[in-house]
Amino acid sequence: MRKIIGAINMTMDGYCDHTAGIPDDEIHSHYSDLLKSSDTILYGRITFELMKFWREVVSHPTGNAATDEFGLIMNDITKVVFSHTLQDVGWDTARLAEQSLEQLVLELKNQEGSDVLIGSRSLIIQLLNLGLLDELQLCIHPVTIGSGLPFFEKLEKENFFKLNHTKIFGNGAIILYYTPTYTGFPDKVVLDD
Repeated sequence: MRKIIGAINMTMDGYCDHTAGIPDDEIHSHYSDLLKSSDTILYGRITFELMKFWREVVSHPTGNAATDEFGLIMNDITKVVFSHTLQDVGWDTARLAEQSLEQLVLELKNQEGSDVLIGSRSLIIQLLNLGLLDELQLCIHPVTIGSGLPFFEKLEKENFFKLNHTKIFGNGAIILYYTPTYTGFPDKVVLDD
């Protein structure tokens, strides 16, 4: 069974802002590896529109190996977009969702294939509320911005998470790998080095 993995960048003060992080080579390499281990990524319209930047990187490489590799991988992965306003996604490897998030995730979860990534805050929150997220990867960047879109908003119930391990980057960013328990406080929390 495929895992449904929510992966998102956020600031130390809890805001989601794709422009506030520190996208260095190490971060790009990490996310390239994550995309390589998956075959599908789900987006909401706003995040999908931001990701279109990577088509330009493919057309006009930056000269930075890590950035250009991420662009190529992002260009190739299958993208499913949830939107009430888009009529056309304008990207060969992307399509509009034709069913509800819950229906699509249940269908994908039971198919053969690699992990499925969730790359939008709103979709991650919806899947937490539905009890369908298998793993949450929070990449916390060492920056505060004071305002913006808070990550943990619109949750319908109390959620408990088991911390499975962490990854620390040279720039001070850290990824926390959590498994939602959906039942209550986990019996044991293990920190990996």
